[in-house]
Amino acid sequence: MIAVVIVGALMSELRHTLSCFLLSFLLAYLFEPLVALMERRLSRMKAIAVLYAGLVFFALFCLIYLIPFLTIRWEALSQTFPLYLQKIKALIAGLRESNRTSYAAEEWRWVFDQLLDNLDAVYSKLGGGVYATASTMAFNLLNLLLSPILVFFMLVYKKDVAATLIGFLPARYRDGILLVGREINRSMTGFIRGQLFISGIVALLVTLALFLLGVDYPLLNGIFAGVTSIIPFIGVILAAVPPLFLAYVKYQTSLILVKVAAAFGVIYFVEGYLVKPLVFRESMDLNPLLTLLMVMALGELMGFWGILLAIPIAASLKIFFSHAVKGTFSLIPPPPEP
Repeated sequence: MIAVVIVGALMSELRHTLSCFLLSFLLAYLFEPLVALMERRLSRMKAIAVLYAGLVFFALFCLIYLIPFLTIRWEALSQTFPLYLQKIKALIAGLRESNRTSYAAEEWRWVFDQLLDNLDAVYSKLGGGVYATASTMAFNLLNLLLSPILVFFMLVYKKDVAATLIGFLPARYRDGILLVGREINRSMTGFIRGQLFISGIVALLVTLALFLLGVDYPLLNGIFAGVTSIIPFIGVILAAVPPLFLAYVKYQTSLILVKVAAAFGVIYFVEGYLVKPLVFRESMDLNPLLTLLMVMALGELMGFWGILLAIPIAASLKIFFSHAVKGTFSLIPPPPEP
């Protein structure tokens, strides 16, 4: 218990360092198969050099085209968001006036007053939110600068580190542990790569749908939908809230809400029943309640990384305990023979 408390405290205090390490480890984990493929014809250092040359070209594309475009759209959203809040306040005030003579008018007036007070609180906290966002972006920028260095060393010394760690395993249980490790590795690799592919598909479809419906900031909403698609069950709800808000403020009709909701329904039907079965051919078969609790717990402890890694960690634990029950390796060494 003391060890758990100490580890939790260290994770909280070193969350930025841990975030940088996890980002580097995830990138190295994703790039390792590509390096191994090129290593069949090149030395490992040359394969890593080719990989980094491709990443440099991709980074230049992002710096020249993608990042400036997203920055402009984000600044435009930050400037117009107070106007959206003012429009919502005007709509709520109009609804409050129209319900003065309706049934339970006092109760409805209290509800509308609470909504207006909450909107005022949100508006007053925008400055603090901007400051917090700027601080977070500064740490993320530092992570982006340090991650390529850490990824390079992880790729270069991967085999040495793996051999060292395998050497610490008890000889009696080494084969069983490596068997379980390889199965966990296949499960985590398939999930992470598949989820990145699915998030990209969702982001593209949402961006296209919102653009055709005339909803403001379709690209930003599409990226947000792609990120929230990693959250099981409730990700679709989180992704749909901003487009519904922007669409209603712009058009002020219930028809646009139906169109946006229908678009998200079709997209997530395609994602859940067509794309995921093709990407995840071997289902992880996790209990939905335990999966949601795992996402909530790790998200509380580790933030974004906890949400991203909750499902593969849960799948890894399931594989580990299933092999422990089968007796692939013994958790408690047997007593010595007399």
